[in-house]
Amino acid sequence: MKLVFMGTPEFAVPSLDMLVKNGYNVAAVITQQDKPKGRGMDIGSPPVKEYAVKSGIKVLQPEKINDGSFISELGEIAPDAIIIVAYGKILPQKILDIPPMGCINVHASLLPKYRGAAPINWAIIKGERKTGITTMMVNAGMDTGDILLQKEVDIPDDITAGELYDKLAVVGAETLKETLIRLENGTLTKIPQNDDEASYAPVIKKDMCLIDWNMSAQDIHNLVRGTNPWPGAHTCYNGRRLKILKTKVEDSNKDTTDLNKTPGTICKKDKNGLTVVCRNDYIRILEVQFESSRKMCIGECWHNFDIGETFG
Repeated sequence: MKLVFMGTPEFAVPSLDMLVKNGYNVAAVITQQDKPKGRGMDIGSPPVKEYAVKSGIKVLQPEKINDGSFISELGEIAPDAIIIVAYGKILPQKILDIPPMGCINVHASLLPKYRGAAPINWAIIKGERKTGITTMMVNAGMDTGDILLQKEVDIPDDITAGELYDKLAVVGAETLKETLIRLENGTLTKIPQNDDEASYAPVIKKDMCLIDWNMSAQDIHNLVRGTNPWPGAHTCYNGRRLKILKTKVEDSNKDTTDLNKTPGTICKKDKNGLTVVCRNDYIRILEVQFESSRKMCIGECWHNFDIGETFG
Protein backbone atom coordinates (compact mmCIF):
# COMPACT_ATOMS: atom_id res chain seq x y z
CA MET A 1 0.00 0.00 0.00
CA LYS A 2 1.46 3.33 -1.07
CA LEU A 3 0.73 6.12 1.41
CA VAL A 4 1.07 9.87 1.67
CA PHE A 5 1.28 11.21 5.23
CA MET A 6 -0.03 14.67 6.13
CA GLY A 7 0.82 16.06 9.57
CA THR A 8 2.63 18.91 11.30
CA PRO A 9 3.16 18.88 15.11
CA GLU A 10 4.83 16.48 17.52
CA PHE A 11 1.48 14.75 18.01
CA ALA A 12 1.72 13.32 14.48
CA VAL A 13 5.26 11.93 14.78
CA PRO A 14 4.40 8.64 16.57
CA SER A 15 1.92 7.80 13.79
CA LEU A 16 4.49 8.48 11.06
CA ASP A 17 7.08 6.54 13.02
CA MET A 18 4.68 3.59 13.24
CA LEU A 19 4.20 3.59 9.45
CA VAL A 20 7.95 3.66 8.80
CA LYS A 21 8.81 0.96 11.34
CA ASN A 22 6.05 -1.32 10.08
CA GLY A 23 7.31 -1.17 6.51
CA TYR A 24 4.59 0.93 4.91
CA ASN A 25 5.56 2.66 1.68
CA VAL A 26 5.35 6.33 2.69
CA ALA A 27 5.92 7.97 -0.67
CA ALA A 28 5.78 11.55 0.63
CA VAL A 29 5.13 13.62 3.72
CA ILE A 30 3.11 16.82 3.47
CA THR A 31 3.46 19.33 6.26
CA GLN A 32 2.98 23.03 6.87
CA GLN A 33 5.68 25.53 6.08
CA ASP A 34 8.66 26.34 8.30
CA LYS A 35 7.87 29.13 10.78
CA PRO A 36 9.68 31.34 13.31
CA LYS A 37 10.09 29.64 16.70
CA GLY A 38 11.19 30.58 20.20
CA ARG A 39 12.26 33.90 21.64
CA GLY A 40 14.82 34.41 18.90
CA MET A 41 12.15 33.77 16.25
CA ASP A 42 14.56 31.61 14.26
CA ILE A 43 12.97 29.71 11.39
CA GLY A 44 12.24 26.14 12.44
CA SER A 45 10.83 23.08 10.73
CA PRO A 46 7.69 21.27 11.89
CA PRO A 47 8.47 18.10 13.90
CA VAL A 48 6.96 15.92 11.16
CA LYS A 49 9.34 17.42 8.60
CA GLU A 50 12.32 16.83 10.87
CA TYR A 51 11.38 13.15 11.22
CA ALA A 52 10.76 12.75 7.48
CA VAL A 53 14.09 14.31 6.51
CA LYS A 54 15.97 12.00 8.91
CA SER A 55 14.08 9.05 7.44
CA GLY A 56 14.81 10.02 3.84
CA ILE A 57 11.17 10.63 2.93
CA LYS A 58 10.20 13.22 0.32
CA VAL A 59 8.72 16.35 1.96
CA LEU A 60 6.22 18.74 0.39
CA GLN A 61 5.26 22.03 2.08
CA PRO A 62 2.65 23.80 -0.05
CA GLU A 63 1.90 27.38 0.90
CA LYS A 64 -1.71 26.85 -0.17
CA ILE A 65 -3.32 23.43 0.08
CA ASN A 66 -5.54 24.09 -2.94
CA ASP A 67 -2.64 25.10 -5.21
CA GLY A 68 -3.11 23.45 -8.61
CA SER A 69 0.52 22.46 -9.13
CA PHE A 70 0.68 20.84 -5.70
CA ILE A 71 -2.51 18.87 -6.31
CA SER A 72 -1.12 17.71 -9.66
CA GLU A 73 2.11 16.55 -7.99
CA LEU A 74 0.10 14.69 -5.36
CA GLY A 75 -1.90 13.04 -8.14
CA GLU A 76 1.32 11.91 -9.85
CA ILE A 77 2.46 10.25 -6.62
CA ALA A 78 -0.80 8.26 -6.83
CA PRO A 79 -1.14 7.11 -3.22
CA ASP A 80 -3.54 4.31 -2.36
CA ALA A 81 -4.50 6.22 0.79
CA ILE A 82 -3.66 9.50 2.49
CA ILE A 83 -3.12 9.50 6.26
CA ILE A 84 -3.84 12.76 8.08
CA VAL A 85 -2.75 13.44 11.66
CA ALA A 86 -3.05 17.03 12.90
CA TYR A 87 -2.12 18.57 9.56
CA GLY A 88 -3.92 21.78 10.44
CA LYS A 89 -5.85 22.59 7.26
CA ILE A 90 -9.13 21.39 5.75
CA LEU A 91 -8.50 19.49 2.53
CA PRO A 92 -10.30 20.42 -0.70
CA GLN A 93 -12.37 17.79 -2.50
CA LYS A 94 -9.79 17.54 -5.29
CA ILE A 95 -7.31 16.04 -2.80
CA LEU A 96 -9.93 13.83 -1.13
CA ASP A 97 -10.70 12.31 -4.54
CA ILE A 98 -7.09 11.28 -5.30
CA PRO A 99 -6.54 8.08 -3.23
CA PRO A 100 -8.78 5.12 -4.20
CA MET A 101 -8.82 3.88 -0.58
CA GLY A 102 -9.66 7.33 0.73
CA CYS A 103 -8.20 9.76 3.26
CA ILE A 104 -7.97 8.56 6.87
CA ASN A 105 -7.73 11.00 9.77
CA VAL A 106 -6.51 10.34 13.32
CA HIS A 107 -8.51 12.63 15.63
CA ALA A 108 -7.91 13.09 19.36
CA SER A 109 -11.47 12.74 20.65
CA LEU A 110 -14.34 10.29 20.71
CA LEU A 111 -16.21 11.73 17.76
CA PRO A 112 -18.71 13.24 17.27
CA LYS A 113 -17.67 14.97 20.52
CA TYR A 114 -15.07 17.72 20.21
CA ARG A 115 -14.76 18.18 16.50
CA GLY A 116 -12.20 20.83 15.61
CA ALA A 117 -8.71 22.06 16.37
CA ALA A 118 -8.33 21.66 20.15
CA PRO A 119 -10.17 18.51 21.31
CA ILE A 120 -7.62 17.60 24.01
CA ASN A 121 -7.82 21.01 25.67
CA TRP A 122 -11.59 21.25 25.63
CA ALA A 123 -12.17 17.72 26.91
CA ILE A 124 -10.24 18.68 30.05
CA ILE A 125 -11.74 22.18 30.34
CA LYS A 126 -15.24 20.71 30.13
CA GLY A 127 -14.47 18.18 32.86
CA GLU A 128 -14.72 15.02 30.77
CA ARG A 129 -13.65 11.82 32.50
CA LYS A 130 -12.93 10.01 29.22
CA THR A 131 -11.63 10.92 25.80
CA GLY A 132 -9.83 8.89 23.17
CA ILE A 133 -8.78 8.48 19.57
CA THR A 134 -11.02 8.17 16.53
CA THR A 135 -9.86 7.11 13.09
CA MET A 136 -12.27 8.30 10.44
CA MET A 137 -12.76 8.72 6.72
CA VAL A 138 -12.28 12.34 5.74
CA ASN A 139 -14.99 14.21 3.89
CA ALA A 140 -15.47 17.89 3.08
CA GLY A 141 -16.76 18.76 6.58
CA MET A 142 -14.84 19.44 9.79
CA ASP A 143 -14.30 16.01 11.37
CA THR A 144 -17.68 14.79 10.12
CA GLY A 145 -16.64 11.65 8.20
CA ASP A 146 -17.54 8.06 8.98
CA ILE A 147 -15.93 6.54 12.08
CA LEU A 148 -13.58 3.59 11.54
CA LEU A 149 -12.16 2.73 14.98
CA GLN A 150 -12.23 4.29 18.45
CA LYS A 151 -10.15 3.72 21.58
CA GLU A 152 -11.09 5.22 24.94
CA VAL A 153 -8.60 6.85 27.31
CA ASP A 154 -9.31 7.92 30.88
CA ILE A 155 -8.73 11.54 31.93
CA PRO A 156 -7.33 11.58 35.50
CA ASP A 157 -8.23 14.63 37.59
CA ASP A 158 -4.63 15.86 37.72
CA ILE A 159 -3.54 15.34 34.11
CA THR A 160 -2.66 18.41 32.00
CA ALA A 161 -3.38 18.99 28.33
CA GLY A 162 0.31 18.52 27.56
CA GLU A 163 0.44 15.18 29.34
CA LEU A 164 -2.76 13.95 27.70
CA TYR A 165 -1.44 15.15 24.32
CA ASP A 166 1.61 12.90 24.68
CA LYS A 167 -0.49 9.94 25.78
CA LEU A 168 -3.00 10.28 22.95
CA ALA A 169 -0.22 10.64 20.37
CA VAL A 170 0.90 7.10 21.24
CA VAL A 171 -2.66 5.73 21.31
CA GLY A 172 -3.27 7.44 17.97
CA ALA A 173 -0.40 5.55 16.37
CA GLU A 174 -1.68 2.26 17.82
CA THR A 175 -5.21 2.92 16.58
CA LEU A 176 -3.95 3.89 13.11
CA LYS A 177 -1.97 0.65 12.89
CA GLU A 178 -5.05 -1.44 13.67
CA THR A 179 -7.13 0.63 11.26
CA LEU A 180 -4.76 -0.01 8.35
CA ILE A 181 -4.53 -3.73 9.09
CA ARG A 182 -8.30 -4.01 9.05
CA LEU A 183 -8.58 -1.77 6.00
CA GLU A 184 -6.28 -4.09 4.06
CA ASN A 185 -8.07 -7.27 5.11
CA GLY A 186 -11.53 -5.81 4.56
CA THR A 187 -12.83 -6.04 8.14
CA LEU A 188 -13.50 -2.34 8.79
CA THR A 189 -17.06 -1.13 9.27
CA LYS A 190 -17.74 2.53 8.55
CA ILE A 191 -20.11 4.10 11.07
CA PRO A 192 -21.79 7.44 10.24
CA GLN A 193 -21.54 10.07 12.95
CA ASN A 194 -24.63 11.27 14.80
CA ASP A 195 -24.57 15.01 14.24
CA ASP A 196 -27.09 15.54 17.05
CA GLU A 197 -24.39 14.45 19.53
CA ALA A 198 -21.67 16.67 18.08
CA SER A 199 -19.73 19.26 20.06
CA TYR A 200 -16.92 21.54 18.97
CA ALA A 201 -13.41 22.33 20.12
CA PRO A 202 -12.26 25.66 18.66
CA VAL A 203 -8.70 26.94 18.80
CA ILE A 204 -7.72 28.05 22.32
CA LYS A 205 -7.00 31.77 22.49
CA LYS A 206 -5.35 33.66 25.32
CA ASP A 207 -8.46 35.68 26.15
CA MET A 208 -10.30 32.40 26.85
CA CYS A 209 -7.82 31.60 29.61
CA LEU A 210 -8.54 34.47 32.00
CA ILE A 211 -9.65 32.96 35.31
CA ASP A 212 -13.07 33.99 36.59
CA TRP A 213 -12.85 33.41 40.34
CA ASN A 214 -16.65 33.29 40.50
CA MET A 215 -16.44 29.87 38.90
CA SER A 216 -16.27 26.72 41.01
CA ALA A 217 -12.89 25.41 42.13
CA GLN A 218 -13.34 22.37 39.87
CA ASP A 219 -14.04 24.51 36.80
CA ILE A 220 -10.97 26.66 37.50
CA HIS A 221 -8.88 23.53 38.08
CA ASN A 222 -10.07 22.17 34.72
CA LEU A 223 -9.22 25.44 32.97
CA VAL A 224 -5.73 25.42 34.49
CA ARG A 225 -5.10 21.82 33.40
CA GLY A 226 -6.71 22.25 29.99
CA THR A 227 -4.54 25.22 29.04
CA ASN A 228 -1.24 23.84 30.39
CA PRO A 229 1.35 24.18 28.89
CA TRP A 230 -0.11 26.71 26.43
CA PRO A 231 -1.43 29.35 26.55
CA GLY A 232 -1.85 28.96 30.31
CA ALA A 233 -4.67 30.09 32.60
CA HIS A 234 -3.92 33.53 33.99
CA THR A 235 -5.04 36.15 36.46
CA CYS A 236 -3.68 39.42 37.84
CA TYR A 237 -1.97 40.07 41.18
CA ASN A 238 -0.94 43.56 42.28
CA GLY A 239 -1.02 44.77 38.69
CA ARG A 240 1.11 41.92 37.36
CA ARG A 241 -0.07 39.18 35.04
CA LEU A 242 0.27 35.79 36.68
CA LYS A 243 -0.05 32.36 35.09
CA ILE A 244 -1.57 29.67 37.28
CA LEU A 245 0.07 26.40 36.25
CA LYS A 246 -0.94 23.82 38.83
CA THR A 247 -3.85 23.64 41.26
CA LYS A 248 -5.80 21.30 43.51
CA VAL A 249 -9.45 21.43 44.54
CA GLU A 250 -9.73 21.80 48.32
CA ASP A 251 -12.38 20.14 50.48
CA SER A 252 -14.61 23.07 51.48
CA ASN A 253 -16.70 20.92 53.83
CA LYS A 254 -13.95 20.95 56.46
CA ASP A 255 -13.91 24.74 56.88
CA THR A 256 -16.49 27.19 55.56
CA THR A 257 -15.08 30.17 57.49
CA ASP A 258 -13.81 32.10 54.46
CA LEU A 259 -16.49 31.25 51.89
CA ASN A 260 -18.22 34.60 52.46
CA LYS A 261 -15.14 36.46 51.19
CA THR A 262 -14.81 37.87 47.69
CA PRO A 263 -13.96 35.14 45.16
CA GLY A 264 -10.26 35.33 44.34
CA THR A 265 -9.24 36.21 47.90
CA ILE A 266 -6.20 34.48 49.37
CA CYS A 267 -7.37 33.10 52.72
CA LYS A 268 -4.41 30.87 53.63
CA LYS A 269 -0.82 30.47 52.54
CA ASP A 270 2.14 28.28 53.34
CA LYS A 271 4.96 26.61 51.47
CA ASN A 272 2.54 23.96 50.19
CA GLY A 273 0.27 26.42 48.37
CA LEU A 274 -2.13 29.33 48.41
CA THR A 275 -5.75 28.64 49.36
CA VAL A 276 -8.09 30.90 47.38
CA VAL A 277 -11.84 31.43 47.67
CA CYS A 278 -13.91 30.52 44.61
CA ARG A 279 -17.67 30.69 44.02
CA ASN A 280 -18.62 28.34 46.81
CA ASP A 281 -15.45 26.42 47.61
CA TYR A 282 -11.65 26.70 47.67
CA ILE A 283 -8.80 26.01 45.29
CA ARG A 284 -5.16 25.55 46.24
CA ILE A 285 -2.58 27.10 43.90
CA LEU A 286 0.58 25.02 43.70
CA GLU A 287 2.64 26.47 40.83
CA VAL A 288 2.74 29.90 39.17
CA GLN A 289 4.70 32.01 36.72
CA PHE A 290 4.95 35.79 36.72
CA GLU A 291 5.52 37.57 33.41
CA SER A 292 9.17 37.50 32.32
CA SER A 293 9.94 35.00 35.05
CA ARG A 294 10.36 31.25 35.38
CA LYS A 295 7.88 28.69 36.66
CA MET A 296 7.88 28.44 40.45
CA CYS A 297 6.22 26.21 42.98
CA ILE A 298 4.56 28.20 45.77
CA GLY A 299 7.24 27.00 48.17
CA GLU A 300 9.69 29.25 46.28
CA CYS A 301 7.56 32.40 46.22
CA TRP A 302 4.82 32.18 48.88
CA HIS A 303 6.27 35.20 50.68
CA ASN A 304 5.29 37.32 47.62
CA PHE A 305 1.59 36.80 48.36
CA ASP A 306 -0.46 38.24 51.22
CA ILE A 307 -3.49 36.79 52.98
CA GLY A 308 -6.52 38.98 52.28
CA GLU A 309 -5.28 40.11 48.84
CA THR A 310 -7.50 39.32 45.86
CA PHE A 311 -6.61 37.94 42.44
CA GLY A 312 -8.18 39.43 39.33
